[in-house]
Amino acid sequence: MQEIIEALEKRRQEARLGGGQARIDIQHEKGKLTARERLDVLLDPGSFEEYDMFVTQRCTDFGMADKSIAGDGVVTGWGTINGRMVYVFSQDFTVFGGSLSETHAQKICKILDLAVQNRAPVIGLNDSGGARIQEGVASLGGYAEVFWRNVQASGSVPQISVIMGPCAGGAVYSPAMTDFIYMVRDTSYMFVTGPDVVKTVTNEIVSAEELGGAATHTIKSSVADAAFDNDIETLLEIRRLFAYLPLNSEEKAPRVQVNDTPERAEMSLDTIIPDNANAPYDMGEVILKIADEGEFLELQREHAGNIITGFMRLNGEVVGVVANQPMVLAGCLDINSSKKGARFVRFCDCFNIPILTLVDVPGFLPGTAQEYGGIIKNGAKLLFAYAEATVPKVTLITRKAYGGAYDVMASKHIRADVNYAWPSAEIAVMGAKGATEILYRSELGDKEKIAQRTADYEARFANPFVAAERGFIDDVILPHNTRRRLIRAFSTLQNKRAEMPPKKHDNIPL
Repeated sequence: MQEIIEALEKRRQEARLGGGQARIDIQHEKGKLTARERLDVLLDPGSFEEYDMFVTQRCTDFGMADKSIAGDGVVTGWGTINGRMVYVFSQDFTVFGGSLSETHAQKICKILDLAVQNRAPVIGLNDSGGARIQEGVASLGGYAEVFWRNVQASGSVPQISVIMGPCAGGAVYSPAMTDFIYMVRDTSYMFVTGPDVVKTVTNEIVSAEELGGAATHTIKSSVADAAFDNDIETLLEIRRLFAYLPLNSEEKAPRVQVNDTPERAEMSLDTIIPDNANAPYDMGEVILKIADEGEFLELQREHAGNIITGFMRLNGEVVGVVANQPMVLAGCLDINSSKKGARFVRFCDCFNIPILTLVDVPGFLPGTAQEYGGIIKNGAKLLFAYAEATVPKVTLITRKAYGGAYDVMASKHIRADVNYAWPSAEIAVMGAKGATEILYRSELGDKEKIAQRTADYEARFANPFVAAERGFIDDVILPHNTRRRLIRAFSTLQNKRAEMPPKKHDNIPL
């Protein structure tokens, strides 16, 4: 028996080495952790339970018959993060460059199946050269099996992808269908076709970093939600994100004890709105001042800065935040911000996370670039997402809420539950100057008369009371009491039940 135990341990040790010490050293020289080292950082100490350690590839073509390595380039299993269960897979670049074979795919599929069955999230650590060329269509079939399971799991359990090396070709579509993507700066990239193919087909000369690096996907494409400087920092941030998420679509996000009283008043909010209606202020500061302990996890910070999305806690409860940012494009909604906001609202609705909307929006961004790019359909995505969401929705208008953008940003009319406004709120079809020039076009030559007309319009609409008189605003609240009023509003909605009409599924304007 002792010999059998020793033989087992020897096989385990060989499997843990992956492609061997020499390749592990190369991985370290690139500033990257190995697949197993990454799991050690991500998961609670001693919590990882590995599956399929001894699985090997089956290919016999192209000299592969004698090249089997235990694990076949991916480490799979489950563990815990802060005591909460999560399924994981971590691709091992030291084994065939982390390329996906038929058995490699089967290991990942098993994890996805178990996650859905056992109602736990999935985190995938991606570091792969793509499909294993020697296996041809079997490898492609493996990718498709993974893709299908990503779709089945979507909205059922949270899925998180971490890009920690190359992710090219068909490999990019699995992360693209997950809920969040984090990247590592300088060592990870994503693209459908690499720089060499791009040069051949289009004659463009571009580096891998420019084509699909972290900066490209966090700033321009919005494929990635965040990027960090190294493997360890990225994985610790994944642990932080995980703390805000429920385990599945039937549960609520975890509540935590916080050292912050619900009654805390924030007097500085009374003066945060500038006297000049066209002067910007930082909506991010408003969020930090009302959040528990001033903590806010922002997502897609570097993309579409005119809208802010992320998670905070109010009295220990997780809340998703969508907020216009007057510091960027005056807070206007455009194509990118509409898509960014819609995606986040839909995630929150999938997983029972209440939504707080902070509104300071002068309208949709005008111009040919926006119209040609489809602002109508893209703006409708945000409208659709809010209108279909059945989670608790609380809206606070801090300053401007003009035109169709007022409707879109979780107005009472698309079934927000509680709508508040600060005394500085302005709810109107458009700003006073533009409205006056349309209403009194015949008087434009008389500057004094137009100035008086503008002042009259401001007196009538540059306040929240017309909307409040009609019941579109539930209350006009004092800014320094915002935290207390929001906490009380969400507490009244904790047992909310809402049902949609019978349907197979909706048809959001994609």
